[in-house]
Amino acid sequence: MNLLIFEDDELLGRRLILSGRRARHLLKVLRVEPGHTVRVGMVNGPVGSGLVITLGANTVTLEVTLEQKPVCDLHVELILALPRPIMLQRILKQATVLGVRRFYLIRSRRVEKSFFQSPVLAAEKIRELLVEGMEQGMDTWLPEVSIHKQFKPFAQEVLPQVEGTGIIAHPRVETPLAGLDVPGKERKPLLLAVGPEGGWNDFELDMFADQGFIPFTMGNRILHVDTATVALLAQLQLLYDLQNL
Repeated sequence: MNLLIFEDDELLGRRLILSGRRARHLLKVLRVEPGHTVRVGMVNGPVGSGLVITLGANTVTLEVTLEQKPVCDLHVELILALPRPIMLQRILKQATVLGVRRFYLIRSRRVEKSFFQSPVLAAEKIRELLVEGMEQGMDTWLPEVSIHKQFKPFAQEVLPQVEGTGIIAHPRVETPLAGLDVPGKERKPLLLAVGPEGGWNDFELDMFADQGFIPFTMGNRILHVDTATVALLAQLQLLYDLQNL
């Protein structure tokens, strides 16, 4: 927990009274004492510091001072063909660490229907994973997550309403990621589409192409979806940074 996350309605003036998982972490892992300070951040708000005022058996009271909101220049939204639940958990957390602002979890031909029945898709579980990513990445932005069980309505009705430059990963094309014109200083959102491990089918690629998505390849190696997603997000951040040196 690099950043302690809290909701705005938890503040009583400047006092924040913690219990449960966050208090246990402060008491058992960080071993805080009165007078110590910890890094804190409000969901979708600024970051700052929390001064430990009092400790209880299972509670910690902080006096919070907020300073500034974190900045993320590269705005990425992830369109993800729903993977196996265990992979989805890793992706939601790690992609949040890497700054993804919104997730679209969609159905593709190679996605099993049973994946949409997973308890990982419960709102409470999704939020838990996102908050863990925020704590690790020291960011207060809580990503939005939407679930789309039918591909065609998503491609025809949702995608046209989404602003940004679309790129789509697929193993059977020749253009490398480095050959694409990724967003630079104009800060236009980037829409990254990552499919199942077998790749998108031709119909799905055509539907994305109709919405202006540009296909690219990661090379000859076929990666698991969770590995590919993290690698792509890291590479996009590097390309963005190089453009803005």
